[in-house]
Amino acid sequence: MKVKIVNHSNNALPAYETAFSAGMDIRANLIEDITIAPMQRVMVPTGLHIELPAGFEAQIRPRSGLAAKSGITVLNSPGTIDADYRGEIKVILINLSNTDFTIHHGDRIAQMIIAKHETITWEPASELNDSERGEGGFGHTGKK
Repeated sequence: MKVKIVNHSNNALPAYETAFSAGMDIRANLIEDITIAPMQRVMVPTGLHIELPAGFEAQIRPRSGLAAKSGITVLNSPGTIDADYRGEIKVILINLSNTDFTIHHGDRIAQMIIAKHETITWEPASELNDSERGEGGFGHTGKK
């Protein structure tokens, strides 16, 4: 599938880092470094604008290395970019560590996955069919 992209940064386009990667790394488009204090959240610009076809979304997800090594994650994970959005993609990052973290221009800050989705129509009903699970919710299967 081909997707139109406008890149207002001097960074490379999002790219798959390995042959079987599901996500493409996206980079920070900064004039000045951003330092994120512990428990602080920031919106990081990417300079990217995309035009997805109807029935698709872009999901913005954390990079596992940033999360594991530095405690940096995407706050609204996964963030959704709808097919009709044409604004700049910005990533909401939060620092869950106990030390400051600095983002530099060009740093890989998140990954983007393009995913197909369905659009549904609600069918109002007075009851639902039974299932094996029924109304069992959070933790209903136990710990072990």
